[in-house]
Parts: sequence; structure tokens; C-alpha cells
Amino acid sequence: MTSGWAADLLLGGIVLSGASVQWLTGMGFALVSVPALVLVLGPAEGVVLANCAAGAISLAGLAGGWRRVRLSAMVPLVVASACTVPAGSWVAACLPEPVLLMVMGGLVSAAVLLVMRGARVPALRGVRGALAAGAAGGFMNSAAGVGGPPVSLYALNAGWTVRDFVPNAQFYGVVVNVFSVAANGVPHFRAPIWVLVIVAMAAGAAIGNALAKRVPERRARLLVLGLALAGGLTTVAKGVHGL
Repeated sequence: MTSGWAADLLLGGIVLSGASVQWLTGMGFALVSVPALVLVLGPAEGVVLANCAAGAISLAGLAGGWRRVRLSAMVPLVVASACTVPAGSWVAACLPEPVLLMVMGGLVSAAVLLVMRGARVPALRGVRGALAAGAAGGFMNSAAGVGGPPVSLYALNAGWTVRDFVPNAQFYGVVVNVFSVAANGVPHFRAPIWVLVIVAMAAGAAIGNALAKRVPERRARLLVLGLALAGGLTTVAKGVHGL
């Protein structure tokens, strides 16, 4: 990690921004923060920090909505993700950094574009669809820190409402990030950096909850996806530049 107070403040700002959009829209921490975290910390540390923070935020959000979790639908998703998390970690460990940056940026960009289009995919329906989405999400989460878009596409094709999607996505976020942290480990930060990250997450929660009462959901969602797409393309460009 780059040292210095400016780098520390930048890290805190990235986490705060990601936490704000997560609490504002019910999604988006990884989409918004992972490209920036990867550019600041490097692929390995950026992904594992995203796994830790996204899991913690999902757990906090789930506290108020766990009764709406559809366990019958979520079991195939989380079982499939458990099977592919190790593969994602292995791929990330084997690839050279420039190639890994290109892969990460490409996965984020492709996922965002699919979600923006609201792609209808017959293969993502029923139990087979849940298994496919869970497997893709587990691989992407451990390799690139972004495991939510496949689950979003599954929910879209299953006809879930936003009210149904949010607690189930949070449940999935908790489980898949636990798997990913078990496979990838945790970031090796000094204690003050961990304090900074926790404070930034708490501040982001407060900001996101306040904005949620004023910003229309559709506009907020488009902002999240736009920022995520810009970050993904920037990460690809950095990878290409490093070849």
C-alpha cells in the first residue's frame, strides 16, 4: 500500500463512497469501490479489503431484513458460489498484475453493462439459473471482488421486486464474502488504517441513509452503474498500459 496521509485519506474516501452508495441503493459497494481500491492498493489487497468491507456492510443491512430472505432460492446460489470461490482465488494468484487488472476491469465493465441493459436470460431461471448465477458470482467475487451482478441478473429474470432483492442480495453478500475472505485472507493493514476503514464505513452508512430520503432510486442506481463502468474501464486501461 502507498504510504502517507494523502494515500490514507484517499483510501478512506473510497470506502466512504462505496458504503454511501451501498446504503443509498442496496447495492454498489464493490462496483464503485473495487476499481479504485485495486488502483490504490493493488489487485490482491484491493479485492480482499472489498470482500471484508462488503461482507460487513451486507451483514449490517441484513439485520433489519433477514425475515425476507428466501432460503429455498438462496441455497443453490450460495452452494454454487462456495464451489467456484477457490477457482477465482487461484486465477487471481496466477495472473500477472497487468493481465489481472484487465480481467478485473473487464469483468466489472461487462457486468455493469448487462445490469444496465436489464438482460433477460432464460438460462438464469429456476434452480439451474440460481446455480449458474451463484457459480459466476463466487468466481467473480474472489477473483475481482465483484460478485453481485450475476445475482442481480438472476433476480431480474426471476421477477423479484426491489423489496425482495435487497435482503436476499445482502444474505448472499454475507455468505460469498465469508467464503472469499476464507480463500483470500484479510488485508495486512496497520491498526490506524483499520480504524479509518471502519469510521469511513460508518460515515458512509449515515450519508447513504440520509440521501436515500432525497434521491430517487432510479437516479441513484444510474449514478452507481455509471461510476462503476468508469472505474472498470479505467482499470482495464491501467492493465493495458502496464503490459
